[in-house]
Amino acid sequence: MRFGVRDIVAEPYAVAPNLLARLRIEETTGATVHALALRCQVRIEPNRRRYDDAEEQALLDLFGPRERWAQTQRSFSWLHTTAMVPGFTDATDVDLVLPCTYDVEVAGAKYLQVLDDGQVPLTFLFSGTVFTRGASGFTVEQVPWQHEARYRLPVHVWRGLMDVHFPDQGWLRLGRDTLAALARYRSTHMHTSWEETVTALLATATEVVE
Repeated sequence: MRFGVRDIVAEPYAVAPNLLARLRIEETTGATVHALALRCQVRIEPNRRRYDDAEEQALLDLFGPRERWAQTQRSFSWLHTTAMVPGFTDATDVDLVLPCTYDVEVAGAKYLQVLDDGQVPLTFLFSGTVFTRGASGFTVEQVPWQHEARYRLPVHVWRGLMDVHFPDQGWLRLGRDTLAALARYRSTHMHTSWEETVTALLATATEVVE
């Protein structure tokens, strides 16, 4: 089996933010594939691109200062996904759904959010189960994790997807106690939204600093 990523685009009309990876899958022995239960891990390779000063500052939480990047800027898992590929002979094209999150506490989303432009270096690792049809019936073979493909995702593709589903918004997870305290503050001060509540707290903090 050989795998390649031909393109990645935003999935139109989806309820949740998804990207679609358009894969090319080839079977090189001439066997007829009855079905392929495909598993895929997508990893981000941060050391395969350059960063400007603003991006460097925003990436401190993930990688530390630039002088440590040789040790800290390792590839990391972005997401896992699966697909059932219909039968084919020789080669086929298939769309692989890549579910995305905008939770900035998740390393992948945090990394993507701080990039201003350029491309995101990705590595796709494939495995799964192949069902082939032979003279004596069906055979089952495993696809080892050694199969991989690389792709450079334009930052604007991911950012455009987030703008459609979360226009001018972002997500931040809080502990239950912190959220309860924030809710009490909101009720006490009769704020009409969470954004108004946080903005008021930030204004108070700024006054204290000044």
